[in-house]
Amino acid sequence: MVTFVLVKWLRPRREQPAQPNTLGRVGWHELLTADWEKAFAFYSKIFGWQKAKTSITVAGAGTGQLFSAGGQMIGGMVTKPPNVPVSFWLYDFNVGDIDAAAKRVKAGGGQILGGPLEVPGGGWIIECADRQGAIFALAEKRGPRAGK
Repeated sequence: MVTFVLVKWLRPRREQPAQPNTLGRVGWHELLTADWEKAFAFYSKIFGWQKAKTSITVAGAGTGQLFSAGGQMIGGMVTKPPNVPVSFWLYDFNVGDIDAAAKRVKAGGGQILGGPLEVPGGGWIIECADRQGAIFALAEKRGPRAGK
């Protein structure tokens, strides 16, 4: 079971599409769950998400599925590895400099759990935990890390 929230604005306004590469915004949504196929069936009915043509493989978790909304790839779902106790959504927030962002996480009392890891498409991510233990990721969209 994964907890999520649906929000309805008190003052209706015209929806604007999210810009996936905007700094400080969520650029990727990843679900680790007991059964990604059942999860995809559930979420696709609610949000109209579509399967992308490409599947994904996550170390320790096996194969999963990328998904899109409005023709834009926005995330992936994988069956969680046995050592992950509960299902959860992992959100990747866009940053301009992954190394500087890692320093800010540490300075704020957070932890770096993994990375930087290179991801397909020329980007880098670090997995983090905030001071209360909430897990999130930071993502930088660029090519190889010079001199690192």
